[in-house]
Amino acid sequence: MIRALDLADPETAKRVLVVQHLAYAVEAELIGFDGIPPLQEDLAGLMASTEHWLGRYEGDTLVAAVAYEFPDESTVEISRLVVDPAHARRGHGRALLDHLDAVEPRPASLVSTGSANHPATALYLSRGYTETGRTTIAPGVQVTHFSRTR
Repeated sequence: MIRALDLADPETAKRVLVVQHLAYAVEAELIGFDGIPPLQEDLAGLMASTEHWLGRYEGDTLVAAVAYEFPDESTVEISRLVVDPAHARRGHGRALLDHLDAVEPRPASLVSTGSANHPATALYLSRGYTETGRTTIAPGVQVTHFSRTR
């Protein structure tokens, strides 16, 4: 089940934070860089987020979440996509992205991920995203930017 998340609710925000930290710890290992801002974020910072959130549940357990923003009226920007590593490789990320496309259909979509995060890169490419550039964020560490138009 997928539903909108209210991060003003402390219990929801706590579970999102746990999933976020677990997911970004995996990405940090993949890209060889632990300075990823969401990995360092605390509960107050997460609850202050202005992003929109969707969560995917197995029963009553939040197993994945996607955060997104609207930089303009025709674009959705995916700012975070996190899957609890204990529930990885089961289609939760793809399901969240499919649901986001259905509930917030926009002509353009943007997303970025660590260039060495091959599972995320493969997911975005398989959904029709194309690479638009790379940014070096630390020595030897790059972020790849993707866009998709429909």
